Amino acid sequence: MKLNKLGFTSYFEEQVMDEQQNRTVARIILEHKHSYRVLGEQGEWLATVSGHFAYGTNSRLDYPAVGDWVVVEKMPGEEKAIIHQLLKRKSSFVRKVAGREIEQQIVAANVDIVFLVMSLNDDFNIRRLERYITAAWDSGAKPVIVLTKLDLCEDPIPYINEITRHAPGVEYILTSAITNEGVAQLKELLQEGVTAALLGSSGAGKSSLTNALMESDSMKVSAIREDDDKGRHTTTHRELLMLPAGGCLIDTPGMRELQLWDQRESLDASFKDIEALAMQCRFRDCTHSKEPHCAVLLAIEEGELEVARLQSYLKLGKEIAFLEKKLTTQAKLDEKRKQKKLSKGTKRK
Repeated sequence: MKLNKLGFTSYFEEQVMDEQQNRTVARIILEHKHSYRVLGEQGEWLATVSGHFAYGTNSRLDYPAVGDWVVVEKMPGEEKAIIHQLLKRKSSFVRKVAGREIEQQIVAANVDIVFLVMSLNDDFNIRRLERYITAAWDSGAKPVIVLTKLDLCEDPIPYINEITRHAPGVEYILTSAITNEGVAQLKELLQEGVTAALLGSSGAGKSSLTNALMESDSMKVSAIREDDDKGRHTTTHRELLMLPAGGCLIDTPGMRELQLWDQRESLDASFKDIEALAMQCRFRDCTHSKEPHCAVLLAIEEGELEVARLQSYLKLGKEIAFLEKKLTTQAKLDEKRKQKKLSKGTKRK
């Protein structure tokens, strides 16, 4: 296995020190609860982080995730390895962890393309798609909308119209895992060394799409519920797969809800139409609610902008603002914990 086939580039090579003897570079392909599966030129091993590595961590972000590149040391006579270093990520798709905890969770690391998967049925939700696109732009990867189950859709035009209105400039591909329509287009994007992540809700067709790209039935597929077209969970963990035609694919568990992280700039990129209108408002701090000479409200009156899209923009903006406020408090607490840890280390010496 050549590392370049796994996506190893000069960006990562420059971070590896030559003097690291008995150590090699590998990529995280599977994440367990307290261990990882890594793949490198010398093979595939089960790995855990070293004690020194764990001691230097302050948050979940400091630990490896699927798609990460790490420096490992293979244990003599065993199919196991120790992770000593996490290489700096070139991109990462993150979300806020579930619950009240203010912390990031990495869904996929070092990804070039994010396939945002939605099926052409009641699972299609333009508001959820706006949320996904915002997070995708923030990841540093290219978002591509993948519409699945074309074989079950009599008329995809209404869905396409929704995308062109609410996701201007974002590429979309119509697919069917049954007829293989659109699969060739996806394969063209997944050239050797390219990594893509599949993101979408349960039942959207990610596993079926993975099987089509893998040219096998390796991924278990679950049927959707007939009463509401919602899916059951099939994929239960994140896993990086090597595709036969080249490229890597990270399959992820279904996410019906995606809580955003600090993605203010990406919000602007996802709602370029509203941002362009806002530049024409009389007041710079216009909230687009009741101010006079508001270009955004005028666009709604003239039918150029949907009320629901503005509501989605404002809702996501409030969510990010609330998180920013919480992050300020959290940062102070994290700094205190860091100083406390350093103080303990100094006393032991």
